[in-house]
Amino acid sequence: QVQLVESGGGLVQAGGSPRLSCVASGRTFSSYHMGWFRQAPGKEREFATAIAWSGSTYYADSVKGRFTISRDNAKNTVYLQMNSLKPEDTAVYYCAASRSWVEPSFANQYNFWGQGTQVTVSS
Repeated sequence: QVQLVESGGGLVQAGGSPRLSCVASGRTFSSYHMGWFRQAPGKEREFATAIAWSGSTYYADSVKGRFTISRDNAKNTVYLQMNSLKPEDTAVYYCAASRSWVEPSFANQYNFWGQGTQVTVSS
């Protein structure tokens, strides 16, 4: 069992650069692939980015070049550095853990989810 707790959200001005963190419980964090998803009001949850246990990364086109995912296995933490934020980035951001890297953009590949952290981008 893995428990995930996100932090770092809040109200940000357009163009801002907040960093989200997701801390995982358990001793097997390094063996999990980690992902960030987001859900805007009235929309379905969508994939943002993922990082494999090896460090390989994968990004949705909507965030490529603006968001960076990283992980620190010693701290059981995955980060999402968000740059050049736009109002359309407003969403609840969820951290998730997966045992599979077959389809990192598919939410159903992930075994554990955090409770989410709200990011609101003002124009």
